Amino acid sequence: MSLTTDTAHATGAGAGVFAPAPGAAPLSRMIRAQALLETRMLLRNGEQLLLTVVIPTLLLVLFSAVDVVDTGPGKSVDFLAPGVLALAVLSTAFTGQAIATGFERRYGVLKRLGASPLPRWALMAAKTCSVLVTEALQTVLLVVIAFALGWSPHGDPAAVLLLLLLGTAAFSGLGLLMAGTLKAEATLAAANLVFLLLLVGGGVIVPMDKFGGPVRHVLELLPISALSDGLRDVLQHGAGVPWSDLGILAVWSVVGLAAAGRWFRWE
Repeated sequence: MSLTTDTAHATGAGAGVFAPAPGAAPLSRMIRAQALLETRMLLRNGEQLLLTVVIPTLLLVLFSAVDVVDTGPGKSVDFLAPGVLALAVLSTAFTGQAIATGFERRYGVLKRLGASPLPRWALMAAKTCSVLVTEALQTVLLVVIAFALGWSPHGDPAAVLLLLLLGTAAFSGLGLLMAGTLKAEATLAAANLVFLLLLVGGGVIVPMDKFGGPVRHVLELLPISALSDGLRDVLQHGAGVPWSDLGILAVWSVVGLAAAGRWFRWE
């Protein structure tokens, strides 16, 4: 072999010497791979499945079958189904994401991922995609169960989708803010406590008119109340776009995401 041929092979001029070429994968592929990983990890976690799937399903079935709470005229499932859909968004976008991200931060997972070719904003985008995929699976499951229980929804699906997306943004911002500023154990306790409080006082299974005037006015400003009431107005009463509820969710989305972006700590 001549010196020229040896040099060509050494420098990679020969065909296929350095194939495939080294380097980071395209950004879209990295986000997709990370989102799939986040989704698989969530679906394999028994505690997360209990929070995101089992509890909303049990509440929907139990309170639809047994008259524990007076939900007003009509079938109980017509009142409960929109509230449980809102609860599913809360459990995944806020509670589940806050707890998982908090412990990832504690164990240095976020720090290591932040040093990878995947940009930090892309990691947050992958987590958001994972939340949306999980919520889609939750929604399909809950809707099927609600139909089996005799649910008769009304209204514009586009308004429902807009409410769910804004609710996801609001709860994601608040969950990331909690996970990025508190210790993991504090996040675990606080996220579960908030979940329980909003379950009772957020219009999910207990109508807002059961609360006194001043208390009710404060509770109606919460994102869970805006989401459950907005979904109920559309799906139960066939109302148009609930602009007031969308406005509340939009404010919470901007405040939560801006605060998370400002104070989130990766280590």
